[in-house]
Amino acid sequence: MKSFSELIKQRRSMRKFTDEELTQEEVVTLLKAALMSPSSKRSNCWQFIAVDDKEILDKLSRCKEMGSSFLKEASLAIVVLADPLASDVWIEDASIASLMIQLQAEDLGLGSCWIQVRERYTATGMSSDEYVHGILGIPLQLQVLSIVAIGHKGMERKPFDESHLQWEKVHINKYGGE
Repeated sequence: MKSFSELIKQRRSMRKFTDEELTQEEVVTLLKAALMSPSSKRSNCWQFIAVDDKEILDKLSRCKEMGSSFLKEASLAIVVLADPLASDVWIEDASIASLMIQLQAEDLGLGSCWIQVRERYTATGMSSDEYVHGILGIPLQLQVLSIVAIGHKGMERKPFDESHLQWEKVHINKYGGE
């Protein structure tokens, strides 16, 4: 395992994947990371659907008008959903879980990219959440936050360059602190 600092520098959104499938061990490791994700009051309001069926991945790749077509080339999609009745901070909890999956993917040397579903729409104007519900048979009370596309990296990306850090967005003790 790399240091955490190195891991977050290396993790970049990956929208190109090779044809190589993930191993069962890699999938289990990714799902363990999701299930170990912190949640408010340990409500564990999140749930996950692992999708490796190419036909379903192709359908899911059309969940948004733009920004999801690369999903059809991924080896795996993890759909991150949550129950708003179980926690009033389900969005935050599901967001943390989505990021935990991405960090675990990077630690395994895999590429990943977050696809926002909540508050997004398909090319036909249908809500992305409703579209994904229909494809995967998700119960109505659950809300889809995101889909994390995962696969072997199809290109190299340079690590994050610390010289681009926007230190002007950090305030000490108060906004605009002096």
